[in-house]
Amino acid sequence: MRNLKYTIIAGILFTAGITSCNKVLDVEPVSNVGVDNFYRNAKEVQTALTGCYNGLHDPLVTEWMLTEQRTDNSRQNSPTSTAVQRVELNALDMYTQSSQHQQIYNYWLSVYRNIRSINYVLQNLGVTYENGRIIFGTGNAQVTEEEKADLAGQALFLRAYHYFNLVRLFGDVFLITEPVIPQEAKQVGRSPVADVYKLIIADLTAAGEHLSSAAYSSIASGNLGEANAWAAKALLAKVYLTLQQPSNALPLLNDVISNSGYGLESSYGRVFSIDNEMNKEILFAVRFKAGGLGIGNFMANTFAPNSSGNAVVNGDGLGFNTPTDNLTAAYKTPASGGSDQRKAVNISSYSGRPYIKKFISAVQVENDAENDFPVIRFADVLLMKAEALGFDGPAGQSVGLINQVRSRAGAIDYDGGDFASTFYKYPADGGSSIQTQEAFLNALLNERRIELAFENQRFFDLVRTGQLLTVIGAYFESEYQVHYRRYRPVITLDALKANLTAERILLPIPQREIDTNDQQRIPQNSGY
Repeated sequence: MRNLKYTIIAGILFTAGITSCNKVLDVEPVSNVGVDNFYRNAKEVQTALTGCYNGLHDPLVTEWMLTEQRTDNSRQNSPTSTAVQRVELNALDMYTQSSQHQQIYNYWLSVYRNIRSINYVLQNLGVTYENGRIIFGTGNAQVTEEEKADLAGQALFLRAYHYFNLVRLFGDVFLITEPVIPQEAKQVGRSPVADVYKLIIADLTAAGEHLSSAAYSSIASGNLGEANAWAAKALLAKVYLTLQQPSNALPLLNDVISNSGYGLESSYGRVFSIDNEMNKEILFAVRFKAGGLGIGNFMANTFAPNSSGNAVVNGDGLGFNTPTDNLTAAYKTPASGGSDQRKAVNISSYSGRPYIKKFISAVQVENDAENDFPVIRFADVLLMKAEALGFDGPAGQSVGLINQVRSRAGAIDYDGGDFASTFYKYPADGGSSIQTQEAFLNALLNERRIELAFENQRFFDLVRTGQLLTVIGAYFESEYQVHYRRYRPVITLDALKANLTAERILLPIPQREIDTNDQQRIPQNSGY
């Protein structure tokens, strides 16, 4: 798959024939849906795989609702509205979501649709998952071993990316590793979290071994949108951090930092410039292309302020994913000096209303922006290494890694002393015996928050480090009078805090999915 951004439309035309269905796991055999005799050679498999890259677009339409919206980074901009979608956003913000939630179902459906397309690619390449291992066998496609390694490696990365998001959002999920027909789909149950992670680790390990490990400067421009070994290793490191296995994450992170050729851009703003796409900081991104091809980015119009006309972006905005005052305050300049470039890149305002600036560029028509969406950045890699090194408390090297990221943004360095005095942090419980570790964790989480704002990382960061209930509980307290008391339906502070439980960190399995599976009882997540 070469020149990904320009050939992705071919993938849309191909996958359109195999992605429409009522139940997410149901799909007729390929021969019955207009793709007979496809997957015959590398070119056709590349076309199908391009469709799988395009399949990354739809989940992003709702992913921010299930991640950023459920943290202290963003909020619903019209809390008093009784419009259905606005009320659904209120529910996510207040942790009152139900199994009937339309946006949760939309996300679930879009992810599994793309997993199905990815599984078709792997099946025709002869790549299977057996007993915890990825097996490279013989498939229908006539490809060389080199072509198979590259194509399968990319597909494995994409599948792992999807399942990593699913398992973190829903817990036990349907573990589908090959195309299934409707009769088989009704026999599929939820697989334990541990089994899902086994697949993710196997997929990413195989991807890291089979994909190109060329240094960034050696990658042809037409290949920069494709997953490579460095993206696979970085994502696998995040998987290991999520599993509380820093010793497994560190070698991968060291390899990426030392050998990949990726690095920090000279300024924070350049990372997101449409004139500097797939730069040396972007290990992997969901790519978009403006120009009326049907693959433009929706975020400019979705996140621009509503009723702003064409002042911010052509076609007006919806005002969704509004930055919180709490996040804006996190960019404050310490009394000792320094300034942080990131606030001006991430957040702007129109008529006193804040909005996400990060993904807004000029558009000719609505929902057709050029901006790519970063999934893995080098700054993230540095901060992951700091996290891995600081699992048992701050180390000198972990502080230095945080400072690398801060220095690029023009912010002052930290000396590893009193973190709490220079970091914006929430009140935290705990005695003096854990103060140093607690302060370091606050420092790290704050840095990830302001560096990776609106990249759908904050929710996962708080869950991974066990801080979500504490941080969001404090956020509810601080924001109730100015924000949450205006929500519809009206909610008291006590009720708001009562919603925030460990059970409701996971989202519910969509009820329609449970009801459709009439041959096996599908258990719902606890709390729903």
